[in-house]
Order: sequence, then structure tokens, then C-alpha cells
Amino acid sequence: MTGINLYFVRHGQTQLNHYHRIQGWADSDLTDKGVQDAVTAANTLSQITFDQAYSSDTKRASRTAHIILEANPAPLTEPVQKPALREENFGYFEGNDTGQTWSIVGGRTGCYSYPELIETFGIEKTRDLIAAADPYEEAENDQQFWARLQPGLDEIVAKAEPGQNILIVAHGTLIKSVVSKFSDIDIRDSILNGSITKVIYEDGTFTVDYYNHKEN
Repeated sequence: MTGINLYFVRHGQTQLNHYHRIQGWADSDLTDKGVQDAVTAANTLSQITFDQAYSSDTKRASRTAHIILEANPAPLTEPVQKPALREENFGYFEGNDTGQTWSIVGGRTGCYSYPELIETFGIEKTRDLIAAADPYEEAENDQQFWARLQPGLDEIVAKAEPGQNILIVAHGTLIKSVVSKFSDIDIRDSILNGSITKVIYEDGTFTVDYYNHKEN
């Protein structure tokens, strides 16, 4: 049986990315560099004909998807926008300085950066720590995050045929989380804007083929 090929692309750089601010459900548009990130991904994927295309319902993801589809031989012009593919909800910390956020979340444990938190606790427990540190109790914990994302992924593969190529434009922490759940790949380093991660779904199993690939 031939697997379903899922090409996860992280959206291009945004204004909040540029200023090193937390961006989950908060949204900002692509910078000029972000547009080029999307063009680079489009060029890399231009030889792959997509049978279906999805993005989160944020403008940064949908705009990146449009740029990729414009360069693709498939007749697709619009991604299906799915709220299930949104980035992690960081609650109170949305829009906050990243350095300050990780000091608040991890300072008491001696972790002052996101990579340190992931190395020490894993991305799943780190999500729980963020939720526990949110005074408004609106940040997603790990169970809430996967209760939203997994049904979305299941729906995407249920609608696909074996051998099809599926574009999914989403977000950095979301893609890291997928890779962490379905592989042993080290996800501590930053995931690049416009990078491509390939996941294969076959016989009920998700397998990561490669992660965080970006051509110069």
C-alpha cells in the first residue's frame, strides 16, 4: 500500500517573528523576508503536484499557502483553512517578548529559553508549564492542544487517497509537536520559517520522513 505524503510547511517570517515575540493564536502578516521564505518553499515544492492543500485559518499561514500554490502545477488555488491547524494557544503570553516569557515559565527550574525547556521537559510537558504559568488560564495544555489537532489530522488523511500529496501550511510549534510525537528526531533547535517537513501516513501510522528542510 502506498502512503499519503503530508508536506508540512512553516509559514514565512512575520512581523512578530521579526521582533522575537510570542505568536500563537495572535496573528501578524508576513514580512518581506517572510514572502521570500514562502517563495523558497514554493520553488522547492514546485515539482510536487498537490492533490489537496490545507492551512490554518491565520493570514500568515494562508498567505504562505497561496504563494506555494501559485507556483505549483496542481490546479489548486485556495487552501482549505482549518482552525485545527492553528498554532498552540499561548494565552496571556501572546505577543509577549520571547525571552521574558521563557524566563517566567521556566526561570524557577533554571531554564531561560525554549530549547532549554524542551531539552529538560520535552515539548509536551513544556506546554503544560506554559498553561500553568498563565494567570488567565487560557493557554492550551498538552491534552487540549492534541484534542484539537489530532482530529484535524485524522480528517485530512481520511479524505486522502493512497499516494496523494497533501500540502499543510502551519506553524513552528505545531510542526515540532507532530515530529516529537511520531519520531525520535531532536526538535530543540529553531524550526526555520518556510521549512518543509515530510510526514507519511500509511496503515494508520504517521512516520516522519524528514524535518525542517530548507533550501538556500
